[in-house]
Amino acid sequence: MRVLAAMSGGVDSAVAAARAVEAGHDVVGVHLALSETPAALRGGSRGCCSREDASDARRAADVLDIPFYVWDFAARFTADVVDDFVAAYAAGQTPNPCLRCNEKIKFSALLERALGLGFDAVCTGHYARLTAGELRRAVDDGKDQSYVLAVLTQHQLAHAMFPIGDTEKPAVRAEAAARGLRVADKPDSHDICFIPSGDTRAFLGARVGARPGAVVDHATGEELARHDGVHGFTVGQRKGLGIDAPAGDGRPRYVLGIEPVTGTVRVGPASALDVRTIDAVRPVWSAGHAPADRFPCVAQVRAHGGLAAAVAVPSADGLRVELDEPLRGVAPGQAVALYRPDDAGDVVLGSATITGAH
Repeated sequence: MRVLAAMSGGVDSAVAAARAVEAGHDVVGVHLALSETPAALRGGSRGCCSREDASDARRAADVLDIPFYVWDFAARFTADVVDDFVAAYAAGQTPNPCLRCNEKIKFSALLERALGLGFDAVCTGHYARLTAGELRRAVDDGKDQSYVLAVLTQHQLAHAMFPIGDTEKPAVRAEAAARGLRVADKPDSHDICFIPSGDTRAFLGARVGARPGAVVDHATGEELARHDGVHGFTVGQRKGLGIDAPAGDGRPRYVLGIEPVTGTVRVGPASALDVRTIDAVRPVWSAGHAPADRFPCVAQVRAHGGLAAAVAVPSADGLRVELDEPLRGVAPGQAVALYRPDDAGDVVLGSATITGAH
């Protein structure tokens, strides 16, 4: 097959490309330039999403002896990922930019261009597996990225390759070293790539502006503090609430809900975060359709953790997930990914965007 290997400049995508070459595919490497202001990116090769990424990816391609190109996707990335991120926070939601990047950039914009140029598949360094067309969790539970890939359609999965999903991260690094890839010891990045400072609140504040509002007690309605904008909060947040006095029971307060129109942030005890039902929209089914009108599943509401057995009920305009046991920290704007509830529980059925939980 003709394979386009998306090479971020990190160790995972380099080894994924190497395995595609070793499997006998005709591989071309491509690095996506996503920042409209590259000079603002961090430097020093302290992990991915740095100014050195394109050079690191090119050196890896040279070692693998494959053609290599840099494609400018900055405008598309800004519109589909960065602007979406800012708008979601301004609306009181908590988006996942990695999920949106996979959906809109790597497996929409990039895949469309790849297929248009005659490639058969796009290869990435994601930790996930594809078996007989089914998206599955990676062998390395700690690195599994099936949650952020659960937005992919049947068509997109049919043209995707995840060569390292069957390998644990230490072994991937060891393989990179054995292959002579200089990125073998390059640190992983745990930050949002377009916020190199790591200060999400400042990033959002500069774009949304001050929109003052109140932090109020969920039970009594008492105003406990003032804030500069709901973009500084997310459901489940404990720190940075600006509250001086402790609660009457001496226990921490958490963000329970956000009302962007009034600028109200409701806070209360951890127990009030428990939800048993999740409402979501824009479902995407990995098989192209929902498994049934009502079906058992395992629901996951965060990239790592937040799992519970559930029953999913698709509708004409969305999806309702009824949890067997309560989950906490379920935030509108995040995704709920659904897995098949077999012994392993690792086959993705689909996902949808959370609009509410109760």
